[in-house]
Amino acid sequence: MPGAGKSTIGIILAKFLSRDFLDTDVLIQVTEGRSLQDIIDKDGYLALRAIEERVLLDLHCKNHIIATGGSAVYSNAAMEYLKQEGIVVFLDVDIAILKKRLQDIHSRGLVKRPEQSLDDLYAERLCLYKKYADITVLSSNLSQENICDAIIKQLNQ
Repeated sequence: MPGAGKSTIGIILAKFLSRDFLDTDVLIQVTEGRSLQDIIDKDGYLALRAIEERVLLDLHCKNHIIATGGSAVYSNAAMEYLKQEGIVVFLDVDIAILKKRLQDIHSRGLVKRPEQSLDDLYAERLCLYKKYADITVLSSNLSQENICDAIIKQLNQ
């Protein structure tokens, strides 16, 4: 979910594990030459989903920590590819905490239907996150370092 800490945790985890880091939201913006919100505003949220799927399926990198957009789970093909190539980690954060972290969901490039609330989005995505996760970390009450430690511990099992 947006606000779960994917990019922040990804950077810290990459540092801990001496790996490269890639944020697919940034990759999309660089590739497309515009912000995620601009893509949504001009082309619609489904266009951004299609771009995200294409970008994920075109990834060919080894030993990277990759932070995907929260909507990556809508693409079965992309998620199966990521699971085949690596380990998928779900940072499970309570909706109440996500709401506190997210100041303005209308300018963030959030992939959702126009009428969809954050609560609805959370309910819709939660089962998908759980479906594809190889590792789940209950992150609501953990520090960034503790989240990384929990991921590393599960990777080593």
